[in-house]
Amino acid sequence: MKNTLLWLLCCSFFVSCAQRTKKDDVTLTTPPERAYTTERIVDNLDNPWGMTWLPDGSILITEKRGTLLRVTNGNKTEIANLPEVYDRGQGGLLDIALHPNYEQNGWLYLSFASTEGGGNGGNTKLIRAKLENNALVQIEDLYKAMPNTSRGQHFGSRIEFDNQGHLYFTIGERGERDVNPQDITRDGGKVYRLHDDGRIPDDNPFVSNSEAKKAIYTYGNRNPQGMALHPETGEMWIHEHGPKGGDEINILKKGANYGWPVVSYGVNYSGTSFTDETSRPDMESPIYYWVPSIAPCGMVFVTGDVYPSWKGHLLVGSLKFNYVELVKLKGNEVVGREKIAEGIGRVRNVKQGPDGYIYIAVEGDGLYKVIPK
Repeated sequence: MKNTLLWLLCCSFFVSCAQRTKKDDVTLTTPPERAYTTERIVDNLDNPWGMTWLPDGSILITEKRGTLLRVTNGNKTEIANLPEVYDRGQGGLLDIALHPNYEQNGWLYLSFASTEGGGNGGNTKLIRAKLENNALVQIEDLYKAMPNTSRGQHFGSRIEFDNQGHLYFTIGERGERDVNPQDITRDGGKVYRLHDDGRIPDDNPFVSNSEAKKAIYTYGNRNPQGMALHPETGEMWIHEHGPKGGDEINILKKGANYGWPVVSYGVNYSGTSFTDETSRPDMESPIYYWVPSIAPCGMVFVTGDVYPSWKGHLLVGSLKFNYVELVKLKGNEVVGREKIAEGIGRVRNVKQGPDGYIYIAVEGDGLYKVIPK
């Protein structure tokens, strides 16, 4: 009996140590010389949040204040007939994505903070619409998180499709960390999965639970503001803001609990502790976490041959430190980190365009294109 207990304690210790080694202990480097230049291709943007490319090469850019812009050769046209946006704190007009078969069906998807549903304040909403004559038409409501709250933080929100055509989107826990993220009967602190028309997939993890929000795919998330489909494995990756420390990179698993706020590598913004646990057997550990926080926003896997040394790796924007981080991968392991576009400003998004080039959206500034030398 004693030997069994000792073996269990040793296993627990080594598992705990292995999980703790997934920390911010990979050296962050700055190349001695940049192998690229950054060119601002769109100026005078307020707070660009989401972006995507239309088949004609024009770019759709959301601004948090509630404007959707179509940019063609640097010229901006404001899209009309947007729904009312609740612009408060971190909430506003957020992400945008095209349907994988956009050229056939014309559907585009938007997430934003909305007051719909009554009560004070707002919460995250997802719609789809079509674009005609630079105006939204055929607007369809797909999902609205409730209840509304006047809290100004943690709306999420990113949108991404998987290879089967499922639509994933994120909603932060709305500043209600002790209420929302661990409760599958409540919105907030979740990643959701729908069919492209808003229907609930029959194989979502909580469809048989009569009290659960059936669109939930994962829970225990804090505030995911980056999501990208792995180009080889087809797995959905997210990153999410920690509090003071503990930003995370996670790979989504159906029905998984990512632990917030029961487990975390962060502390309160005051420096005080809210949990002494960094892992539990029934909760998913991040594949990587940052201490101190970089305040990650936007991310993309690099594909193609425009940037040969970046191919297969991950780019993550940093709001806090004003750069893009090249997160070097070996499988699902982070093996290196490098500063890209250091000093560019508060990075709200980083995407790869259909031309293979990397584009960086910077708050209070504009949109930059990364051009190899």
